[in-house]
Amino acid sequence: MKNITDSFLCLGYWPYAGSFGFNTDILATNPINLSVVLGVLVFFGKGVLSDLLDNRKQKILRTIRNSEELREGAVEQLEKAQASLRKVETEADRFRVNGYSEIEREKLNLINSIYTTLEQLENYKNETIHFEQQRVINQVRQRVLQQALQGAVGTLNSCLNNELHLRTVNANIGMFGAMKEKKNN
Repeated sequence: MKNITDSFLCLGYWPYAGSFGFNTDILATNPINLSVVLGVLVFFGKGVLSDLLDNRKQKILRTIRNSEELREGAVEQLEKAQASLRKVETEADRFRVNGYSEIEREKLNLINSIYTTLEQLENYKNETIHFEQQRVINQVRQRVLQQALQGAVGTLNSCLNNELHLRTVNANIGMFGAMKEKKNN
């Protein structure tokens, strides 16, 4: 047996009993080390890992619940907004229809007002033309009368002598006296 142990010692696989050393055989030591480490991790880490997973699960569930609540709130707000939009659209349509009818009414009122104003302006124009014609006619009459009077005065002055003048004045005084007596009676 000694041969077998000696042969193992020569190969460097097994250290002598009672001594401390490193086992350099990776294939022999790694599965053992890994199984020990995994066993310790599973034994001690099982609770921590399950707590972490439970916490994560609870966070995800809370997030889903919050998301559902937010979605429901958003749906309610969307429905309210759509109702408000429909209401505003009907109001806008009503205002648009009323606005168009009001515009048409104002347009007709404006047209009627313009026609009335035009008629008044036409009447003022005709009155002004008539007034100016009368004024011009009166000026022409006054001028003709003035020229006729100047011609008559000139004719009278050239034809009239003192005797004729006195007879004309006396005749006019007589006529005025007769008119005065008629009024008094």
